[in-house]
Amino acid sequence: MKHIANSAALRLALADAPAPQACRCALGACTAWESLAEYRWETAHMTALGTLRDPATDEPTLEECHPQGTRYDSPNAPIAPAFFPYNQCDVWHCKRCDRHLLRYTEFGGYNVDPRVRVLDAQNIID
Repeated sequence: MKHIANSAALRLALADAPAPQACRCALGACTAWESLAEYRWETAHMTALGTLRDPATDEPTLEECHPQGTRYDSPNAPIAPAFFPYNQCDVWHCKRCDRHLLRYTEFGGYNVDPRVRVLDAQNIID
C-alpha cells in the first residue's frame, strides 16, 4: 500500500477528489472516531488509497495531538498524521458517497475494535 508520509502528502491525495456527498453507505456520519462492526464496512464500495503508517517505524507513538484542547472522540479533533491514531491509519475512498475515510484497528487485551472517521481536509494539521 502506498505510504502517505505527512500532512502535505495527505492534502495532495485529496486535492483532486470530488466533493463528498451525503452518506449513502452503512457507515453513517462518522465525523469522530466510531467503532465499526465489520458488516458495516462495505468492502465492494471501498478503495484503499494509502497508509499513514510509516514502514520504517516498528512502534509508532501513542501520543495524541490536541493543541486546541479537543479529545480523541471530538469531531473537530485535528488529523495529525505523525500522532496516534492517525499514524496507524489507512486512507480509504467510498465510491458511493465520495467521502475519504480513515480506518485503523484498536487493540486492547482480547478486544479488537475496528474504527473509522471521515477524513475532513479542514482538520489536517502538521
